[in-house]
Amino acid sequence: MRWSVVDSPVGPLSLSADEVGLCRLRFGAVEGVEFTPPAGALAAAVEQLSSYFSGELTDFDLPLSVQRGSEFERAVWQRMTTIAYGETETYGEVAAVVGEAGAARAVGVACNRNPIAIVVPCHRIVGAGGKLVGFGGGLPAKRFLLDLEAGIAWQRTWV
Repeated sequence: MRWSVVDSPVGPLSLSADEVGLCRLRFGAVEGVEFTPPAGALAAAVEQLSSYFSGELTDFDLPLSVQRGSEFERAVWQRMTTIAYGETETYGEVAAVVGEAGAARAVGVACNRNPIAIVVPCHRIVGAGGKLVGFGGGLPAKRFLLDLEAGIAWQRTWV
């Protein structure tokens, strides 16, 4: 695996790719790994993240390499990729969609284990009533990402 770190409006992001595609996107600089200049899938991810944060990109188009996760976690991660840019769903709604209506807390655990933050948009999952709860990058980062997307979505709809 190759690792790179990039600056973003929500702080440093650590990205990792293997021969298949992007396999990790984490908040902060990961300790104990050797960072390299982005190339291949990492370079594409850096470019698309830059476009995302500038409001130009609303859908990532990157090869992903997810090699871990239970069947339930993978179902939750897949569901995350279908939540529209600028929209949110609650943990309970996601649990119902993936066939485990009473598993809102398990959806939260799956969100916490999401290996590819932002690209697999766990920030779009919120608590009941739209409440911001739990986020690996911190609630200010979650708020930033949701506000960014809502603002861009609004502009594209009304301006």
